[in-house]
Amino acid sequence: MNRIERMLQELCPEGVEYRKLGEVLDYEQPTKYIVKDTGYDDSYQTPVLTAGQSFILGYINEQNGIYEASKDNPTIIFDDFTCSFHWVDFSFKVKSSAMKMLRPINGKRISFKYVYYAMACIGFIPIDHARHWISKYSLFEIPVPPLPIQEEIVRILDHFTELTAELQARQEQYEYYNNRLLSFDDDIPKMKLNDVVTFMNGKGHEKYIEDQGAYIVVNSKFISTAGKVIKYSNSQISPLYKDMILMVMSDLPNGKALAKCFVVDADNKYTLNQRIGAFTIRDKNLITTRFLYYILDRNKQLLSYDNGADQTNLRKGDILNIIIPVPPLSEQQRIVSILDKFETLVNDLSQGLPAEITAVQEQYEYYRNKLLTFNRIKSN
Repeated sequence: MNRIERMLQELCPEGVEYRKLGEVLDYEQPTKYIVKDTGYDDSYQTPVLTAGQSFILGYINEQNGIYEASKDNPTIIFDDFTCSFHWVDFSFKVKSSAMKMLRPINGKRISFKYVYYAMACIGFIPIDHARHWISKYSLFEIPVPPLPIQEEIVRILDHFTELTAELQARQEQYEYYNNRLLSFDDDIPKMKLNDVVTFMNGKGHEKYIEDQGAYIVVNSKFISTAGKVIKYSNSQISPLYKDMILMVMSDLPNGKALAKCFVVDADNKYTLNQRIGAFTIRDKNLITTRFLYYILDRNKQLLSYDNGADQTNLRKGDILNIIIPVPPLSEQQRIVSILDKFETLVNDLSQGLPAEITAVQEQYEYYRNKLLTFNRIKSN
């Protein structure tokens, strides 16, 4: 019997009561905290938040109308339309009037952080574009065990949250060093990509997709998922050869696939789909395959074509006109040896940081759901 089970048996053997969220949480409208200037700049101090996936949209220089949250005075920001939410323990401004700042109702013997974790088990996804806190979400019930049990659950789940944050910080650290290693002084020779490679565009394979095909069709999904999503064809319309570097040329606004690259690892294995570019190095005594891969993968010159509003379609000329550094081969090999290790740590889904992060998140969700499942006390 674990500690939570012992506490339940001791403090509430008959079960726990359930309360509506609206009975334990109050809210504040964001009217006076809405950002006025959206000229975001990372050098500014005040974050602008949304309850969506992006969370921190950017930073602004406004000094008035700031919601003063802190470790001792946290809040939950809640999107009235999507019902997404975040725990916030630092001062901020908000993007829109759809946000609500939730806080505990005074006098209720309930842990605010416990309520936050309990909300994550609700899983309500609205299908209509309406405001939901008052009409629906505040009516959802959560279990409210005695306060010592709430605090023990928070302690356990906080541990998983902190571990995930630590792993993500390590991932950001590796990405920082990647960028540093690929930044070069002005004395390093530079060349146009067009002078270093030959280019080939893929062709449409939609009519030739077969479940048991002999060739892997390299499309944007294949590259962006590191080969986890695969389509096959028996027609090798656009053959690919070992050491070709492939690049996604089209993506949705703010997508993660644009300019994502993949290195062909074998002959007679792949065929190239449309809107994927293929590069063959002309002189490997000038530049190595792995070094050029790291230079081209999510290249900032190419990402600048994404305006955040429209689908980006890179043209052949856009790509071949970028300027790339060409350090000595010995320096390329030194950088590649470091980056190859980083790539395994950061990007390898089977053994790197993503695998660790996924495992911790799965553990967190399992224990959260298990810890927040109680027998409901029977009413008289």
